Amino acid sequence: MNKKVFIFDDNIEILELCTEILEDLGLEVKTSPTTNSVEEQISSYMPDLIFMDNWLPDISGIEATKLIKANETLKHIPVIYFSANSNISALASEAGADEFLAKPFDIDLFEKTVKKYTGD
Repeated sequence: MNKKVFIFDDNIEILELCTEILEDLGLEVKTSPTTNSVEEQISSYMPDLIFMDNWLPDISGIEATKLIKANETLKHIPVIYFSANSNISALASEAGADEFLAKPFDIDLFEKTVKKYTGD
């Protein structure tokens, strides 16, 4: 069964680019431009990996990541914080994310990071 990745980002170009890269790696991808009901969105898909943007409508990336990490059913899923903010490492650690990736991102690094967590 294919590994699954869920990307939260309100930038459609980024979602399309990431989806293309991930599908080329043989992964299933689901995307959402909003963190509305973030726990329900993730529970219904149960991804192996989550990318979380910082600026999102509804709940910020930090709050959304905290909700995921406080949820018994979801907290094992690695969250990669995904942002163009200069203080991304501080934001990622405040959120409790497992890792971070700065935007604009290097595609090789993006793929490496994904493979590290999807075990391929």
